[in-house]
Amino acid sequence: MRHGRGIVTATSRRWFGGRDESRRAEAQAAKDAAAAAFYELDTAQRDLRISMETITAVDRSPAARRAVEGFAELGRRIDEASHAYIEAVDAQDLDQDGLEGAVAIRAKEDLDRAKDGLVQVRAQLDEFERGLSTLLGQAESQLARLAPAVERAKAALLGASNALKAVRSQGMKADELAARLAALAPELTRLNQGAGQHGVQETIHRANQVLREAEAIRAEAERLPERAAELDRRLVSLRTRAQALTTRTGQVDPILSELRRRFSAACWQDLQAVPEQASGSLRQAEERLQEAGKARGEQRWADVGALLATVRSLLQSTDEAVSAAGERLRVLNTVASDPQEEIQRTRFAIRDAQRLAMEGRTVPDPRQAGPLDAAVARLERAVAGLSGRHPDYWQFLQETEGVRQAVARVVADIRAQRGGGTGY
Repeated sequence: MRHGRGIVTATSRRWFGGRDESRRAEAQAAKDAAAAAFYELDTAQRDLRISMETITAVDRSPAARRAVEGFAELGRRIDEASHAYIEAVDAQDLDQDGLEGAVAIRAKEDLDRAKDGLVQVRAQLDEFERGLSTLLGQAESQLARLAPAVERAKAALLGASNALKAVRSQGMKADELAARLAALAPELTRLNQGAGQHGVQETIHRANQVLREAEAIRAEAERLPERAAELDRRLVSLRTRAQALTTRTGQVDPILSELRRRFSAACWQDLQAVPEQASGSLRQAEERLQEAGKARGEQRWADVGALLATVRSLLQSTDEAVSAAGERLRVLNTVASDPQEEIQRTRFAIRDAQRLAMEGRTVPDPRQAGPLDAAVARLERAVAGLSGRHPDYWQFLQETEGVRQAVARVVADIRAQRGGGTGY
């Protein structure tokens, strides 16, 4: 019996040992499955972290901030699941000799739960990642613009520098352009520091600003020789014009003398100050021309342009004043010799307006008839004013012009009321 009991005991140990090994194998399989789930989750989390870094580098919107908060919460759940997995792995050494079956069973159960926790949080991670697709796509699109924008800015800076060297080799200072180019050096430093320090959007914005300014500097540098030549031509032209106006200004006094001799004071009093004003403007123009010549010698191109613009304005006003005197004498001579031409011209404008007002009507519209009747009366008063020994022809001309303007306003109103139909 003792032998028989011995045989039974040995057999039992072999049978139970086989069951323990089977349970050890099942626990080991559960451990491997949990390890695979842990590895996959860790990989997925690292990939998702890269996506989040892409988004946060570009996007500061509320949606992006919510995504950051969601990722942080997801990270906490991942940490909890990972901690549970590590505890399950560390709880039992499945490789130890004589591992009892009950221990292996508990280990398998713990590892299965840990794996299920890892799988569950992995599913949450996948769902969260799918929700980031729009934000991630927008962020990647901006990042794709970053490198080309920076490269274009750097290329533009190089182009501006080369253009500046080219014009300086022709003997031009171009100090203003050089100062503007030097002012871009800190911006280039920031571009080289990259988006990691300054952000993607700010870096793209800075690159675009540098690009625009560098291209403007290059373009101005390339145009500088032409601009200098153009300013030289304007300087010569304005000097010539000033000389011609000086000669014409000397002719104003004889014109005023004739106006005073032949016409009433009202016809020429407003022109009395023309010779003095013209002489003063010409003196100022000459001073500005001298300053412009000095600025040209010092290559202060902006100052040259501004001074020549002032000279042009002074000469223009002088020309208009001098011309006004001659034109006054011409028109007064014309109307004095035959005022009927001016009278008929004005009457023709009134009659045409009256015909237009009556088109398609049997009775005129008072809104149109009233102003036209007033224009007729105003013309008659102007004509009556021509009687006497020294008629005020200038007042007469101003009145007839005023009548024609009033009639033109009536015609415009009629056409507007008729929807832009064709008039006379």
